[in-house]
This record gives sequence, C-alpha cells and structure tokens, in this order.
Amino acid sequence: MVNRYSAHIGYLFTEMPLARRISAAASAGFTAIEHPQPFDIDARALRETLSDYGLVFSQLAGGSGDGSKGEKGLAALPGRQKDFRKGFNRALEYAQIVDSPYIHPMAGVPGEADERHVSETYLENIRYSLERTAGTSTSVLIEAISPAAVPGYLISSLEKAAAVQDQFGHDKILLLVDTYHAAAFGTDLRQWIPANGHRIGHVHIADFPGRHEPGTGSVPFDEILDSLDAVAFAGAIGFEYIPSHSTIQSAAFLKGWLNRRL
Repeated sequence: MVNRYSAHIGYLFTEMPLARRISAAASAGFTAIEHPQPFDIDARALRETLSDYGLVFSQLAGGSGDGSKGEKGLAALPGRQKDFRKGFNRALEYAQIVDSPYIHPMAGVPGEADERHVSETYLENIRYSLERTAGTSTSVLIEAISPAAVPGYLISSLEKAAAVQDQFGHDKILLLVDTYHAAAFGTDLRQWIPANGHRIGHVHIADFPGRHEPGTGSVPFDEILDSLDAVAFAGAIGFEYIPSHSTIQSAAFLKGWLNRRL
C-alpha cells in the first residue's frame, strides 16, 4: 500500500511565504499538501502549481471562522449559521478547483451557549454540509480535537466524532484521526484502529507531548502504521506538527517512512 504523505503547510515550512511552501514540501519528499484556509493562494494557480510539482491537495476546512479572533470553527455556534454556510461554500468551491477529497466543517468552541441549541445547530450544519457536497468529488471529514489543543471544542473525543458519523452514515462522513489528540485523550490507537479502520479518511501525525515531529515524544508510530496497514488504510497521512528545529531538519524521519511504506 502506498499512501499520500501530506505536509500541513500551516505548520510546516513557516520559515517561508505560504506560496513557496508548496515547492518546499515536494523537495522534502512529501506527495501532498493541506491547509485549513489556503485562500490567500488563488485556487487555479494552486492547482497548476500542484500539477507542476506532482502533488495533490488532501484536505481543507470549511466554515472555520476568523482565526485572528481565535475562532476554531462556526458549525456549532448558534446564531452563526449564515456565517458558517458562507465560509463552507467558499471552501467547497475552492476544494472543487484543487480537487481536494475532503472538507472539514469545524465545530468550534460554543462556550456558554445552551447545550441543546449547540447540538441542534451543529447537526443542522453537518446536514447542510452533506447536502452541499452530495454529487461532488469532495466528502465531509470530522476531526476530534483535544482540550489540550483547543479547550472547549465541541467534538472533543473520538467517541463524539464517531457518534456523529454513526448518525449520518459512514458512507457520508469519515474521521480525521490525529495521533497527538488521541494521545491527549488517552486513546491507544493501536487498539482503536483495528476496530475502527472503516471510519478513517485522513490521519494527522504529531508526537505527544509537545506536538513535535515523530521521535520527540511517546507515540508508538511504527505500531500505529502497522495498524493502518492491517486495515488497508489508503488515505493521506498528514503531518501537522510543530517542528522542533527547522522544517527540513525536523522532516529527516520522512525518508525512513517513505521506504517503509513502499
């Protein structure tokens, strides 16, 4: 099995301007890129650049909100439905141009909002996301984000993400599984993956604690990769870590991963 190795260019190669990170990712050995909000790069220009470097785009976020204000998604925020839909539609249009297979409607941090209204709003917006992506080449992806990274995020465990997936159907929603968040949850992916491989559409890699590159913490990556192999996972493996040195230095492990997966 050969997977796409996706550089999250919001985390990696930040030593250079956003547009230059694409060629840098290709030079480092990555075969895909991702970014939750790549909108500063014209979608058609990005598509051409990806083609030039033999890369694909693996996933982006929809309805993320205003990052400068600390927003981590709008899907679960009562009263922000119009804002969510506008952002999701923009992201979906972009996804279609760059041929992204996944779009992640980010739930966000609802704060003190009424729990029932939060749940209703979130499910309404997930339903809208599914309606908008129906008949397209882009599917909905949901990520569970740990309180260690985003305190108060609505979908704060793999169990919560799986419950949403079960409600709408595995043929319509897949999960983004992050090794850092899983470790923060206390979830052993070596046990979780064999029972839930059918749920996974995308994987994020970062070590724990610290959220740096593999080899800097306690995550058993070799065994996790074995588990992914065993369930025939064929999606993208994305690297969403904070480099402990320069990105190129931190990515030295990638050669071994590429050799392992051939």
